[in-house]
Amino acid sequence: MSTPGAPLRRLTTALGALLSRYWTVLALVLAWESWVRVRNLNEIVVPAPYSVVSDIVGSPSAYTSAVAHTLLNTVVGLALGMGLGVCCAVAVWSSRVLEGLLTPLMLVMRSVPVVAMIPVIAFVAGYGAAAVTTVTTLVSFFPTFVMVLSGLRSAPAATTDMFTVLGASRTLVLRRLLLPHAVPQLLVALRLTAPSAVLAAMLAEYLLGREGLGTLFADATIFVAPQRAWGGALIATVISTAGFVAARGVERCYSGLFR
Repeated sequence: MSTPGAPLRRLTTALGALLSRYWTVLALVLAWESWVRVRNLNEIVVPAPYSVVSDIVGSPSAYTSAVAHTLLNTVVGLALGMGLGVCCAVAVWSSRVLEGLLTPLMLVMRSVPVVAMIPVIAFVAGYGAAAVTTVTTLVSFFPTFVMVLSGLRSAPAATTDMFTVLGASRTLVLRRLLLPHAVPQLLVALRLTAPSAVLAAMLAEYLLGREGLGTLFADATIFVAPQRAWGGALIATVISTAGFVAARGVERCYSGLFR
């Protein structure tokens, strides 16, 4: 039977743990608020955190649709990019010819900034959700390809030799040994790309899209609504951080299963 003060103690413990982990964020917000108040800066120049949060809380309908579109573009692009990265990693592992064809092309694509590719993407995919998904897919693809290919090639030699001695085919080796061995690297790729995919989706929406947080940010800038623009940026940052934390949680859960 719990004591009357147990819920309060649990709440205090949870708040203490949260504060000890994220005190730097709180300090940054307080410094931002103090700087705006002390310098008496105009809201058009830099809005205070209180006014930004007030706009989000006071006008949730202005953000709901934009957040939904950005999340959809992020999830679809992340899934496509990671799926394509896994497929290309398997193709490069399985064939030296494909390795010679695909690897240089991927290195060239990685060397070119996504922003520089946006005119080409707009020409091919047009403006709208397809272009945003394409940008998010490109951002998610290369880290997945590199990490999964590293996992496929780093399987223990003794285990690989055992499969060879038992007469296992390359397909069986891939399915039973190499792909399971590459799962931790795939989860690392997810942790690395999940935050980037959110920001890539927002950038693509800003330049190419017609809906989403990026479009909300662009419209707020045009119509001089700094609280709305900073509110969109704040929500995108929160979503990006939440994506990283969720991906890290999945990675830890998977690692805990095999300890």
